[in-house]
Amino acid sequence: MAEADVRLDTSDVDKWVGKPIVFAELWDPCNATDIRRWVQAMDYANPLHWDENFARESRFGGIVAPQSFTVAMDYAHGCHPSCVGKIPGSHLIFAGEEWWFYGTPIRPGDKLTQERTFAGYRVTDTGFAGPTMFADGDTVHRNQHGALIAKERATSIRYLVEEANKRKVYDKETRTIKSWTKDELDAVAKLRLQWIMSNREGKSPTFSEVSVGDTLPRRVIGPHSRVTFALECRAHRQNIWGTWRWNPPEGTYDPATEDAGFASDMTYDFEARKYDPRQADGLFHGPSSGHINAEKAEKVGMGGVYGYGSSMNAWHLDTIGYWAGHRGYIWHSKTQFRSPAFEGDVTYVDCEVIEKKEQTAYGVPVVTVQSKMTTQEGETILKGVAEVELPL
Repeated sequence: MAEADVRLDTSDVDKWVGKPIVFAELWDPCNATDIRRWVQAMDYANPLHWDENFARESRFGGIVAPQSFTVAMDYAHGCHPSCVGKIPGSHLIFAGEEWWFYGTPIRPGDKLTQERTFAGYRVTDTGFAGPTMFADGDTVHRNQHGALIAKERATSIRYLVEEANKRKVYDKETRTIKSWTKDELDAVAKLRLQWIMSNREGKSPTFSEVSVGDTLPRRVIGPHSRVTFALECRAHRQNIWGTWRWNPPEGTYDPATEDAGFASDMTYDFEARKYDPRQADGLFHGPSSGHINAEKAEKVGMGGVYGYGSSMNAWHLDTIGYWAGHRGYIWHSKTQFRSPAFEGDVTYVDCEVIEKKEQTAYGVPVVTVQSKMTTQEGETILKGVAEVELPL
């Protein structure tokens, strides 16, 4: 087939635009260990989220979740509302997240429910896979009291596997896994510890003392490995066996139970999962299994094991939240993923204050912080912004 003739078949996607979808619900409230597991997997050593004694002495009176934890209270890493309908021969990667938060923190004992909608899509040509769908899905999160916690718009990339394999953008032959020397690892460890100590006490800078052009302490995460990717996967509560159920309203059909057009070895076996939970745990089987299985990753054009977009968004939120301290709050955040975090790489997170606003829709002054994530080779893998309230 000529390149000009390559097309995405979106006919099965069109019928879901604007409709409620993905009626999955977690059974149980979260607990402090769920929060600890999350920050451990994200390598976010803020004691407010794991150290009981420290947290009790804080203004929160106990362990509280970071804002990034909201996605771990959801099904399918927040991405599923952007992936409905069958596109034969396709696969999916995460492209970005936009979040609006509403002032209510998540604490142990909270149970969130979600309303999910497929918002729509556009098809454009990319160097990675030719005709590529950028699809948006919306999720509204509320707690057990009905309080609005957050809204997420997730953007996914759906592409034709055959075309991505032809183009070899992430081909394993052109990208090697870095072998780190002891001196290099020592330098990474030193920078990591410096960042941890930069605001361990949770002090918040005031709005007046922050200036446009200020930079945040540099953070490093990694080196990434199959172990770190597996820890990230397991930190999502949905990926623990038996933690969720389908719960559609009576008479409502849920397209999330359909085949999305992925390869047979990258699709959930809905019958087998009834007696073998590994068939649907998001790590050994299913569309996410390429994150730790190099052979599967290569089949879908990724060239090797790679990290999760939801983790990258969490690194963005956590890095800015750590700087903002216990009295800071992120009201809005938006990230674009340029490339996954691959095995063997490290991720450097650099942030800068780019704007201060006295009058805002949030009713409080905010500073806008821009983030950029790069590899040890200087390749940009994420760009983002966050609007942050600071004490006056």
